Order: sequence, then C-alpha cells, then structure tokens
Amino acid sequence: MKHLPRILIVEDEPAIAELIQVNLRHGGFTPVVAHDSVAAQRELDAELPDAILLDWMLPGQSGLSLARHWRKQERTGSIPILMLTARGDEPDKVAGLDAGADDYITKPFSTQELLARIRAVLRRRAPETVGDSVTLGGLTLDAATHRIAYQGQELRLGPTEFKLLHYLMRHPERVHSRSSLLDKVWGDHVFIEERTVDVHVKRLREALGAAGSMVETVRGAGYRLTGSKPPAGPSAAPMAA
Repeated sequence: MKHLPRILIVEDEPAIAELIQVNLRHGGFTPVVAHDSVAAQRELDAELPDAILLDWMLPGQSGLSLARHWRKQERTGSIPILMLTARGDEPDKVAGLDAGADDYITKPFSTQELLARIRAVLRRRAPETVGDSVTLGGLTLDAATHRIAYQGQELRLGPTEFKLLHYLMRHPERVHSRSSLLDKVWGDHVFIEERTVDVHVKRLREALGAAGSMVETVRGAGYRLTGSKPPAGPSAAPMAA
C-alpha cells in the first residue's frame, strides 16, 4: 500500500482544523489533529508525522515556543514545520522562521497553496539522489543517510538547511543569488520571499558552528560556499537576517 504522508495539524479553532483536515485528506495526505500543545505532544510521542502544520496562537504554549522546543529535540528536530498564522508582517515571518519553522503560511490561504507548500517541504526533506556523498573543507555530507559532519563531528541540520548545504557543497566557490537558490533549493519560489533565504543561511551558519564561516556573503550578489577560510573584510561579513 502506498504511504500517505502523515501531517500533524496543531490548530485550536475546530472549524479551521476540520477544513484543513478535509483538504489534506482529499490531497492525498493522512491528517491528524491536535487542538493544543499537550495533545500535539501526545500525538508526536505516539507516532512521528512527516510534517507539522503549527498554528502560531495556541492556548497555553504558543506555536513559536513549540517550534523551538521540537527543533531542539533529537527525535523531532528534522520534522518539517509550517507555521500557520494571521500575522503577515515581515518581523513576524522572520520570528517564525527563526523559531525553527521551514515555511510560513499567512491566513487566509488557498487550499492549493497549502497543499503545494506541504509537498514542497516534503520534497526538501527527501534525501538527494544526485551525488550521495560530498566533501569540502572538512565538511562531509552523506545524502543517502541524511548525515553531515565537520572534522569527524556529526552536526544536526533541519531539512531545508540540509538541502541548502547539499546544493552549495555540490557547487562550491560559485556565487549564488537568492533567486537562484530559491529556484534550485526550494523549487517553489512563487510562494516564498527572497528574505527567507537569508533566514535559512543564518540558521545554516549557526548549525555548522565552526564551519559556519565557510558560507560567505558576497554583498550585492548572494552567497558562496568556500572550502578555505574566508578572508576578513566586508565581502565575507554575515548578512543581517
């Protein structure tokens, strides 16, 4: 039997949760609903979903707090999270992404957009089949096992950061514009703002730790991954996110 991706919907408004549940089922997913953080954690403990639709405003623990918590846990750290919220301002979007979300959906949203975004994060989570293992400047990435290590020490990356790093490692020393990264890594940039790239690059640098300086900012052009230590100066300075 074909596996239908399991999607955990964490939404406290029953009418919205039911609407999303029906649309996901018709879209070829297996939806599971939780109306608060306690129920959501119970569902996660019972069975891990393929992705989480997480409402920003929840009774008790907020969606932002839950996203931060789940992203830090080994068992749930790699599950794609899509934030659902009525907050459409850029600072709120950045806050959601910084909390660990892989995408951000502003209410009201169309059914087709919601389904497209879910499929997109699931595609980004899937291991790359092109070039199973890549090594650069002490970094080793194995797409088949979804593992990344720096100088022999294993690192933990979210699904989007993993795919971003994989693409950069397969195309080192080149300068990649935000629009080209959206096209090559996200592949669904009709829904995503270029600002999102900056946020994920910032998260990638943080996850890489000592190797984070290998991801250079080329001002006015984009980003580049180098196998050598980047020189000091404005061309290698991190971009504010």
